[in-house]
Amino acid sequence: MSEKICTLRQYAPADEDAAIELWRRTWTKHYPHLDFNARVPWWRERWRTELVPTAHIVLAERNGALAGFVTVDPKTMYLDQIVVAPEHWGSDVALVLLDEAKRLSPRGLDLLVNKDNFRAIRFYEKHGFTYAGEDKNPVSGIAVNRMAWRP
Repeated sequence: MSEKICTLRQYAPADEDAAIELWRRTWTKHYPHLDFNARVPWWRERWRTELVPTAHIVLAERNGALAGFVTVDPKTMYLDQIVVAPEHWGSDVALVLLDEAKRLSPRGLDLLVNKDNFRAIRFYEKHGFTYAGEDKNPVSGIAVNRMAWRP
């Protein structure tokens, strides 16, 4: 039964390396044709200067190991990241993190998701998000869908 239990806790500065490595490993698995190793310095800077100062960051742990995290800014209602370790894809980790994001931002959530990330799009639609238009990722220029959840 403990395999299904996911524990949440607030991010602490000592978690930075583990969170960044989880981001790298997860995106590398999802988009193996892209070099996320080369993007780590950029991501670390973004993490430190954009996310940590403004977002609530909550970590999910399973059996004492980092299984995922979510970053959400309740002021802007922007859900920037839900990252789930590949070995936990298909488990309850993403839903637990999404439910926590909804709790942290009860007025609603907005996010951008890559148009080719069909798995994520289906997940968000299944959990109450609706398509809110097209956009481009401000960093990569890749086509994305804007999605929104309102209670």
